[in-house]
Amino acid sequence: MTIRSARQARRLSGVLITLVGVTATAGTSCPPAVLLDAGSLTRCRRRIHLDHDPSAADVPRALPDPSLEQRRADAAVHREQLRAQLAAALPGLVTAGSAAATAAAVAERAPYVWGAVLPSDGARRGGAELLVRVGGGYVPLVVVRHRITDPGTGAVTSPLLAPHPDRALPDEARKIRSQPRDLLRLAHLHRLLRSAGWAPADEVRHAHAGGVVGLDADAVVWHDLRAGHWPGGRSTLAEYDVRLADRSAVALAAVTGAPALAAPSRVNECRHCPWWPTCEAELRRTGDVSLVVRGEMAVALREVGVHTVDQLAALDPTAEPPVPFPAQPYPDVVALARAWRRDLSVVRRVPRVPVLRADVEVDIDMESFGESGAYLWGALLTHPGGARPGDEPDGYRAFATWDPVPTLDEARSFAEFWTWLSGVRARAAASGRTFAAYCYNEQAENRWLLGSAQRFAGMPGIPPLAEVQAFIDDPCWVDLFAVVNEWFLCAHGKGLKRIAPAAGFAWHDAEASGENSMRWYRDAVGMDGAAPDAVQRARLLEYNADDVAATHAVRHWMTSPAIDDVPLAADL
Repeated sequence: MTIRSARQARRLSGVLITLVGVTATAGTSCPPAVLLDAGSLTRCRRRIHLDHDPSAADVPRALPDPSLEQRRADAAVHREQLRAQLAAALPGLVTAGSAAATAAAVAERAPYVWGAVLPSDGARRGGAELLVRVGGGYVPLVVVRHRITDPGTGAVTSPLLAPHPDRALPDEARKIRSQPRDLLRLAHLHRLLRSAGWAPADEVRHAHAGGVVGLDADAVVWHDLRAGHWPGGRSTLAEYDVRLADRSAVALAAVTGAPALAAPSRVNECRHCPWWPTCEAELRRTGDVSLVVRGEMAVALREVGVHTVDQLAALDPTAEPPVPFPAQPYPDVVALARAWRRDLSVVRRVPRVPVLRADVEVDIDMESFGESGAYLWGALLTHPGGARPGDEPDGYRAFATWDPVPTLDEARSFAEFWTWLSGVRARAAASGRTFAAYCYNEQAENRWLLGSAQRFAGMPGIPPLAEVQAFIDDPCWVDLFAVVNEWFLCAHGKGLKRIAPAAGFAWHDAEASGENSMRWYRDAVGMDGAAPDAVQRARLLEYNADDVAATHAVRHWMTSPAIDDVPLAADL
């Protein structure tokens, strides 16, 4: 997948005007229409090409992503819950659900139109969860299932059940969390409303407003689409127009069989893209440089003539780099290319890897269900310094709730986990022994440690927030991902599922993954109306036990003689 700079996108904006502005004349025909939805504005440009290329109909694609399917289902439930709340609170709300019903509601000047489907204008299509009548026209409001604010100040919000920009005021408790996709979708809908003649006149107050309701669904956040939120002070509407022009040109070239305007290149989106098998095959065939450096770095290297992994590997790591490498040292980039050529998943940056070890060690892994809650805290206790009388036996422990999250029963399971962990730490300290706890990528664990202490403050067994923060700040809390990131170069990724096999570890379940665990959880708690599935609960416990065993294996591998079998980057 590929990313183009805004400068390149602007050059293409004229192409769109030419293409979509063509009219049929004698001896000519109109180009086929290309209608883009708002999601196209943030998708990879190569994906846009393949989505519209008739010759790509039979090429390999990835299997459906279960986590994506689940997020869509959860989002639908989230939207329906909000619709029911608004319908009860706003007597004038009309539920549309189709283009014809939307047009009828607009003609009747309904104050609120839920499930609006907007008329296509020949270049785009789309719909809004809610249209809000403002000054003789409508502004869009969208409902999303991700967080749109953080604690702070600066957001402009209205009450959830008064979703109108006239009710919006500066919020002293919230600041905006950057969500470009939401802003671009609002701009997309604004342009569609304008094309349909359904938007307020420019001089009307709030004519360029757009609202968002997020995961917490406790307020409406309002945005001014003319405000300069983008690089260079560009407004959301200006950024949108450039992106639409670019994506439309890419799509039209694909539809008409013209030379492709987007070539394959690896970016973050590739991990969940249905076209990745096709792009990966092409990238491997050519040995493309993006297999080692993704995104804009790959673009920059190609611009100076470094197109392949072989070319990158052949560079002199002691010389001046061909382009700036702000994210990692230039010698590391060359070493990664050389490791990739030799199919080495990891190489060492140093002869000995410094990892904190202790007399008493606990490996921890948390399982959450999206943004809804943490339903399982798993822990593996070991005593490398030797067990003593009164110590708990080595082994895995699970602290779980099987009530569908969010639930107050999370407080019980978290409190039991924290009480157990604190007891292990206290016994180690009382006996003069060292203690360490380990996880892999602490961001998730820290978030739910702090979040659980905040959400359930004052309930039995819930620690004070300061106590949790002190644990997180203590050197005894070790993030093994950070260790890998600092002391290893990883040619095929740094995730635990990539690193643990290098340490000789294998999961019992061949389908073990964070994405699949979300599907298993739905069955385990009977979220879709079926009876709770005990087999899937056992599967989740085994998966979690394997995760903590994997971090244990990685730590032992990094501090054992076996690490000498891993090549040094300097020797490649």
